[in-house]
Amino acid sequence: MTHHHLKAGDPAPGFSLINQQEKKVTPMVLAGKKTLLSFHPLAWTSVCEIQMRSLEIKKSIFDELDVIAYGISVDSVPSKKAWAEAIGISKTNLLADFWPHGEVAEKYGLFYKDKGIAGRANVLIGVDQTIEWVREYELSQIPDIEEVIDIISSKK
Repeated sequence: MTHHHLKAGDPAPGFSLINQQEKKVTPMVLAGKKTLLSFHPLAWTSVCEIQMRSLEIKKSIFDELDVIAYGISVDSVPSKKAWAEAIGISKTNLLADFWPHGEVAEKYGLFYKDKGIAGRANVLIGVDQTIEWVREYELSQIPDIEEVIDIISSKK
């Protein structure tokens, strides 16, 4: 199936989602901050856990780089809440792209309709809300957080 991927230079679609603390979050509204959207297929799976924990572990580096990282999957808020507690994520917003199901992933061309999940991808969005960088990964592949940080650093 073909995806219409957004690519560098495209405007980033805005959205609001509920996070694991049941708060509404609207990325890309904080002036002077870049946004990293880290899409992943499903909570409670090992590769996704490593991907989300890497965001949490590197939070101080993201802060230094004026980047706010968000994890996004199609899981429900209660699932995200339990998962965040289970894997020790407290500082990183895990957003529930649950209803309408996968709507945000769809906007970014990353929704797999046949599987009902988002792909695994990192999307870096500039202060001007333009996409600066997109990398999609195999579902079984752990995104290299150091590569992501190098890319962000190179675009400062």
